[in-house]
Amino acid sequence: MGLMDGKVAIVTGAGGGIGRAHARLFASEGAKVVVNDVGVSRDGLGADEGPANRLVHEIRAAGGAAIANNDSVATAAGAASIIEKAVAAFGRVDALVNNAGILRDKSFLKMDESMWDSVVEVHLKGTFLCSQAFARQVVVQGGGGRIVNTTSISGMLGNFGQANYAAAKAGIYGLTRTMSIELQKHRIAVNAIAPLAKTRLTEDLPMFQGIDTLTPEHIAPVALFLASELSADRTGHVVAVAGARVYAFKVVETAGRFKESDDGVWTAQEIAESWDAIVKS
Repeated sequence: MGLMDGKVAIVTGAGGGIGRAHARLFASEGAKVVVNDVGVSRDGLGADEGPANRLVHEIRAAGGAAIANNDSVATAAGAASIIEKAVAAFGRVDALVNNAGILRDKSFLKMDESMWDSVVEVHLKGTFLCSQAFARQVVVQGGGGRIVNTTSISGMLGNFGQANYAAAKAGIYGLTRTMSIELQKHRIAVNAIAPLAKTRLTEDLPMFQGIDTLTPEHIAPVALFLASELSADRTGHVVAVAGARVYAFKVVETAGRFKESDDGVWTAQEIAESWDAIVKS
């Protein structure tokens, strides 16, 4: 018995890298997999059905069940079509992994509007559209489901040259938290992964030079856990993965400082004087 026996899982951006590792592992655990990938370049240009088709062939050759899908996650029509084709092929949907992504890095002062829009559309808007279409189908069919989003340490901490990407990934964090609250009554668990891995998107970054221990295969088991019954009713979490290290990422608040005088209204000068106490963890 596999962890995903009888389940239908959609993985966006599954033609390569982390998404490919997700789809292969899910299929090996018995899932019927929808391999979604437009087949664009790293910066979102072009289109190629080959990556999705090749992975589907590989999964089927190993005895699994899969279909290829080349719809864009960045449009409502594309997101709806992904879900519709999954239901047409396999009768239902159970898990969605929002993994599709592109990069168009540029320093903040040199970034243009098209660079901003294209990255935010694929990452943040795509996660919203696919999740909404998936959740609506799950509500209709009943039985609950699981959504696994993909955020990033860049979104949590920021990163030079990635204002668009970091903003989109930070948005996915907030979206994950809100979805987990709203969809809990429908038995839909929503969590996110913050992966650190050497892939087509990251292999030329200085931090990955000479590194072979941060692979997509380190990330996929976390997605499997969150998409399977093993994660039980856990929802609203962000699980970061960096090679052998798995840890939770949380937004925390400091104890701060309370002002008792003047009806609790601070002056700017008082904030300056108390700054160290306010920000102390």
